[in-house]
Amino acid sequence: MSIDSIRTVCLLGGTGFVGHHIITRLIARGMKVRVLSRRPHRHRDLLVNPEVDLVEGSVHDPDTLARQFEGQDAVINLVGILNERGHNGAGFRAAHVDLTEKALAAAEQQGVRRFLQMSALKADMDDPPSHYLRTKAEAERAVLASTAFPVTVFRPSVIFGREDSFLNRFATLLRFAPVMPLARAHARFAPVYVGDVADHFVDALEDVETHGQGFELCGPHVYTLGELVRYVGRLTGHRRLVVPLPDWAGALQASVLEFVPGKPLSRDNFASLGVDSVCESTMQLPCPTRLETIAPEYLGGGREARKQERRTHLRQVDRG
Repeated sequence: MSIDSIRTVCLLGGTGFVGHHIITRLIARGMKVRVLSRRPHRHRDLLVNPEVDLVEGSVHDPDTLARQFEGQDAVINLVGILNERGHNGAGFRAAHVDLTEKALAAAEQQGVRRFLQMSALKADMDDPPSHYLRTKAEAERAVLASTAFPVTVFRPSVIFGREDSFLNRFATLLRFAPVMPLARAHARFAPVYVGDVADHFVDALEDVETHGQGFELCGPHVYTLGELVRYVGRLTGHRRLVVPLPDWAGALQASVLEFVPGKPLSRDNFASLGVDSVCESTMQLPCPTRLETIAPEYLGGGREARKQERRTHLRQVDRG
């Protein structure tokens, strides 16, 4: 069931990994897209598209949001961070809660007709264990409480795709680490393909059945973190011994690594890993994309590695 046609959409966080995929789909459906960025010169791939209005400005400034939401039918908020500079949750609150509240107020002021929010799987659980999940939860509560326009919230598991920061990060680490000591190796994920996530967002824009709802997004299979790291090692040709760490050692590892540039693991990440990122209920496309269909094409293992992985997968299917 559809609402009046959505023709113009403003994206917050649109220059990121998921945003690029959503933009492509919006344009394919004949929509005009506006994207805010502090540094538009870094995103020349968007500048050359006549259907994309790439605007310089801060998404944290209420006046900028109000100006850029004028004339927009819908707003999609994709802004999120996995780590903050400090350790008290203030950075997460600014990026997730404060920004969302500013965007909701500006959207109401400008008469926006639709608002979609990127949250995180398990953000709606009782007493989330990390600043990341707690602030995602508070932000989505603010969205779902809005009565100014129809809203929809999406809670994906870890998202994979060619430019992802999850599998690609482990691919980089495995190149240099002779052994992979792994915190919370038994944490479970249901990786969801970025293209499927983008399809859910765009499909929901004109679907009244999604109004006021929060949806979990997962791929078709569940893996432990250790299984995913070993899989990346096989694809890239950098097989390493994965050593699961007890929680006390994993917490110590996180305390050290959060001071490493890029924060490969922080104490807040470690806390989030205490909750399995798997769906209890799903909003699924007819054929959700399998990790094994996409990952071999971008993890750089080469043709022989992909052939070997295919043979390994077929053997596992035969045994199953």
